[in-house]
Amino acid sequence: MTLDRRSFIKSSALIGGAVGLGVPAAAQAFTADGVRVPAQPAYRPETGDAQPRPLRILILGGTGFIGPQQVDYALARKHQLTLFNRGQSGQGLFPQVPRIIGDRNAPGGHDGLKKGTWDVVIDNPTRNPQWVRGAGEALKGRVGQYILVSTISVYSDYSKPGMDESGPMHAPGAPEAWASNDGAHYGPNKVQCEIDAKAQFGADKVTIVRPGLIVGPGDLSDRFSYWPVRIDRGGEVMAPGMPSDPVQYIDVHDLGEFIVRLGENHTIGTFNATGPAAPTNIAEMLYGIKAVTTSDAKFTWVPAEFLAQHQVRAWSDMPVWQPGQGRTAGFMAVNCQKALAAGLTFRPLADTAKSTLDWYKTRPAAEQEKARAGLAPEKEQTVLAAWRARQGETRPGEGRQDEGHQSGAR
Repeated sequence: MTLDRRSFIKSSALIGGAVGLGVPAAAQAFTADGVRVPAQPAYRPETGDAQPRPLRILILGGTGFIGPQQVDYALARKHQLTLFNRGQSGQGLFPQVPRIIGDRNAPGGHDGLKKGTWDVVIDNPTRNPQWVRGAGEALKGRVGQYILVSTISVYSDYSKPGMDESGPMHAPGAPEAWASNDGAHYGPNKVQCEIDAKAQFGADKVTIVRPGLIVGPGDLSDRFSYWPVRIDRGGEVMAPGMPSDPVQYIDVHDLGEFIVRLGENHTIGTFNATGPAAPTNIAEMLYGIKAVTTSDAKFTWVPAEFLAQHQVRAWSDMPVWQPGQGRTAGFMAVNCQKALAAGLTFRPLADTAKSTLDWYKTRPAAEQEKARAGLAPEKEQTVLAAWRARQGETRPGEGRQDEGHQSGAR
């Protein structure tokens, strides 16, 4: 199927779019795929829905990237919150919410959790298995449900699209690497975190959420914001690979709301959590982002092989993208049907793109100049010139800039 520019913009804009430790009886029923039926509908104040039963929720973290979205949403739904963190970031956030101070890297760092009882514990910063063990030992017997934020990086093979939660996983990380920030240890350490969560709290009380790329306002990694910022700047934009290469991402607000609702509904199990709900591709994403700007950006599609020859790396230099063939064919095509059945919802790409761009423009100039992901302008122009030379093109305004999107797009 081929799509013209107008069709891309249109399709992209549409994408998206118990007190104590008791468990409500309605939450005991399961669907055929192992998802507990929600105990009550999601509460949205603006629609007048019924408010959920207030819960005592402990959030480990709460002031980083994904935590504030959870806090905002849970407060709006009248839950009673407590935050546990080092108290070194976001000190001005949520002054009305009680905090327990503790350093999870220090001996006795979880001691502050040895008092109190919670219906739900949400553990956000969990790349070190020792943190999960420390939390489990401190909270033992006083938690109704433990929600671990894991990652799709626990999987060891991305060659097949449609992988669900039963996909092959890395071997658990070795103890000597638990404290490492090396990306090579991230997936294996998360595997060990999942194992320890079930060992500490009991599999019948553990919910594991495996997000893909988390995007939106507040993301300091620049792994998504590169594209709204670059497209807003205009001109010839280098677009990676094939227009039909699949992409997946989840807005931080959608992830936070989903996690809170998993606690409200006492939903137990493991869930891949990325989106959008309908399959989408890199061309739809880029044109959808352009639709929220007034940019004159024109996309030049450069094949993966040529990018690799010129040391342009997928994911880091060209964020949100991996080649849709070979060993990464399924990296951006993970099956999230189980999470959708459990209530995961998505806002439109236009919302995410606009809010990300607006937030980015509020960042200090020094941060904007030193992006952590994406391609430097000079490198982009060098590779584009080399690609045009190979194609026999001499002027950016001619040739293949907007033709590539007409090939093989969904």
